[in-house]
Amino acid sequence: MARKRRGLSSEDQELWDQVRQTAKPLIKGDKLPDSTSKPAVDISHTKTIPKPYQTHTPFPHSARSPKGEPKVRFDLAPDPMERLSDSPIRTDRRTHDKLRKGRMTPDARVDLHGMTAERAHGLLTSFILRSHAQGHRLVLVITGKGRTPGPESDAIAPRRGILRHAVPQWLNQGVTAHLIVQILPAHRKHGGGGAYYVYLRRSR
Repeated sequence: MARKRRGLSSEDQELWDQVRQTAKPLIKGDKLPDSTSKPAVDISHTKTIPKPYQTHTPFPHSARSPKGEPKVRFDLAPDPMERLSDSPIRTDRRTHDKLRKGRMTPDARVDLHGMTAERAHGLLTSFILRSHAQGHRLVLVITGKGRTPGPESDAIAPRRGILRHAVPQWLNQGVTAHLIVQILPAHRKHGGGGAYYVYLRRSR
């Protein structure tokens, strides 16, 4: 049940009237409130609805760079050519220098460019086994450099050149790993960044 508001007693009313007569408003034209008027609303206890909190800023699916500026691209895997170039030398120094300068002619070659990963893996394995059995020492594996992403592709681009990245891993695994001495990037006269030299062990 709501509680009725208590009014001023006669003595309080008389005292309030005396105070009103002697008080002066702070701003000219303001009037003092009458004892019978309702008190001003206290807004200190009113509830305010908070704005929704944004936990993150959404990242656009396709980021376009400002006109005239080159678009930043990302390759999610490190370049296998750089890793192989920095790997320890496993052949003799003279052979390594010839390979690096493109002065050795491959005994055989296989072109995997444009193939699916499944087909390329099978063909590469059989090629290495056959080349080793025939006594070849240096073979060339051509993968291609991979498709270059177009200007409208996403900022985070897919890996470029699936075969280019996969071939060194395939050669160092499975039945071909023990037949290989070293894998190196081919000289530009033999395909450059789209081909590998594979130096095989001597067949017994």
